[in-house]
Amino acid sequence: METVSQRFLRYVAFDTQSDEFSESCPSTKNQLALGKALVAEMQDMGISDAYMDTDGYVYGTVPGDPGMPTIGLIAHMDTAPAFSGTDVKPRVLMYNGGDIVLNKEKSIVLRTADFESLDKHIGKHLIVTDGTTLLGADNKAGIAEILTAAEMMLHSDKKHATLRIGFTPDEEIGRGADRFNVEAFGADYAYTVDGGALGELEYENFNAAGATVEFHGISIHPGSAKNKMVNAQLIAMEFHSLLPVHQRPESTEGYEGFFHLTDMQGTEETAVLRYIIRDHDMKKFTDKKSLMEEIAAFLNAKYGAGAVDLKVQDSYFNMREKIEPCMYIIDRAVSSMRKMGIEPKITPIRGGTDGARLSFMGLPCPNLCTGGENFHGKYEYIPIEDMELISKLLVTLLQDA
Repeated sequence: METVSQRFLRYVAFDTQSDEFSESCPSTKNQLALGKALVAEMQDMGISDAYMDTDGYVYGTVPGDPGMPTIGLIAHMDTAPAFSGTDVKPRVLMYNGGDIVLNKEKSIVLRTADFESLDKHIGKHLIVTDGTTLLGADNKAGIAEILTAAEMMLHSDKKHATLRIGFTPDEEIGRGADRFNVEAFGADYAYTVDGGALGELEYENFNAAGATVEFHGISIHPGSAKNKMVNAQLIAMEFHSLLPVHQRPESTEGYEGFFHLTDMQGTEETAVLRYIIRDHDMKKFTDKKSLMEEIAAFLNAKYGAGAVDLKVQDSYFNMREKIEPCMYIIDRAVSSMRKMGIEPKITPIRGGTDGARLSFMGLPCPNLCTGGENFHGKYEYIPIEDMELISKLLVTLLQDA
């Protein structure tokens, strides 16, 4: 049997960043390449019904005891477009404490002063990057852990629930559940394996929306611009300045929501700002969207109708209301963790997962840990020992009566 780390190191060689500006599904072709490889791997290990549909979703089944529930395990194949996923060069090291030099030539160092999580991993084998790309543990670690658990069950005589496997494209751009076939999946409930540090268990997440704000000005030669030029970039700057400074990701934690400027572009004639809007509380989430509308209206009154064009689109909602009526699925995960000697850490997700959308589509789907740390950037890393433990946790979860 292949180890979970061996699987993971194979998967990170696939550059599967999603692209929010693409209208195809999946948004990038390399996700199809990984999906095809996963189907072949699943079939080779004995998952005979493994297949990838025309939209790039991968499914498969490990049959179990008919008297037990059918449980889904879900992970996503894409990686975040926020940082490069091209030509990932992972490195395995025994961590004995202290700072880790990721790239001596470029002076890129993973420092304990900045990332205190390192201290709890002394004595473990860490997989790190070379500091020029993300690693891809979000969420290729989840895929590796699920398939390792599946192979363990296929080689075991112990009674277990039927396992339905689902690997989705484009989760990182909010589309992972768009074309997921919940009815055909046929699970009683599921878990995404898409969380962070060992022990994390999550059934609350942000309500989420995306906002695109277009600004329209009048471009004219600066030498003759007096009382004529309207600089779209300056209107954009004014719009951003009217959002609350204390409601940004770098100023918030826990249940606190935020406005996050993700990218911007512009000239004197036109400018565009793109945001994500997040809050666990629905009223506060609605208030945030209303504030953006009020700012847009104020600037249109100031600069003329059409100066600001705001479009807000909801992405997903807090799954808590869908999980609370079936808390036995949380209790099952807690029990399995404790059997493995893992202390559960039930925390709100400061983000979202496919499980949030799937829960509202009729498939209750909280989120389990992968063991990864520092997702979406060059300082991402994951301990091999935690990946191994999580693979065994998934087996225990499926075997619990």
